[in-house]
Amino acid sequence: MPSWVQVTRGEAPLVVSMPHTGEQLVPEMERQLVSPWLARKDTDWHIEKLYDFVPEMGATLVRTLLSRAVIDVNRDPSGAPLYPGQATTELCPTTTFDGEPLYRSGQEPKKAEIARRKLAYFDPYHAVLAAEIARLRAQHAKIVLFDAHSIRSVIPRLFERTLSDFNIGTNSGESCDTALTATVEAICDSTGFFRVTNGRFKGGWITRHYGDPAKGVHAIQLELACRCYMREPDEDRWGSGPPKYERDTWPPPFEDERAAPIREAVYRILRACVRFAGKP
Repeated sequence: MPSWVQVTRGEAPLVVSMPHTGEQLVPEMERQLVSPWLARKDTDWHIEKLYDFVPEMGATLVRTLLSRAVIDVNRDPSGAPLYPGQATTELCPTTTFDGEPLYRSGQEPKKAEIARRKLAYFDPYHAVLAAEIARLRAQHAKIVLFDAHSIRSVIPRLFERTLSDFNIGTNSGESCDTALTATVEAICDSTGFFRVTNGRFKGGWITRHYGDPAKGVHAIQLELACRCYMREPDEDRWGSGPPKYERDTWPPPFEDERAAPIREAVYRILRACVRFAGKP
């Protein structure tokens, strides 16, 4: 298994995937980048801390330690866009979510380099993830694949206004049973935070590729707005313009007290996923 893939195995019918929490860059690309900080700007910050109870639940965790700037393991490997007609980033991103270039002029990865990274990094991650899904599916009549994400709350290039707190994605209902979706929605709604299902984020390639309820694999993505559990810049002045995510303000440190309500909510959600799959 590659050193940059982190796996914690459990026997419960639940796999938690974290494809965007990694910060590692590969040496051969660092000299081509505008800055390492910019390459890491769109990391799903502190998600691994928010969900650090996953192993204690008996669930399986699969996480890449590589930055999404190296390769995005939650994008279609063919290069097809997840959201045709809407702004997004590529399999090997060349810009931030805000459209800022990641690479120095002329240093962007070409077709051959993208193919190399896919073989070296994308394929091994999915070999591990697929193996864990198959292992648990062999033990249980059905399992849940939970794809854990977060994103900055205000990104005008990607969505209008401020993103909802909880963003549930089930590929428009195709990747998991409606009963599981309804249960997760009810937990989110009980918190007092705002929730939307299959809105701007309907689930990435992981949710869409592995979710197959007819074969006992129910996949669901939860995209959290970062402000739910961490302090985003200029929160008190968002109405006067988009916040500035800069080196000295982003990312902020993880605060247990601020994160506690969301941590409790995601714990309840994952417990519900295990119950749905048939284990109390």
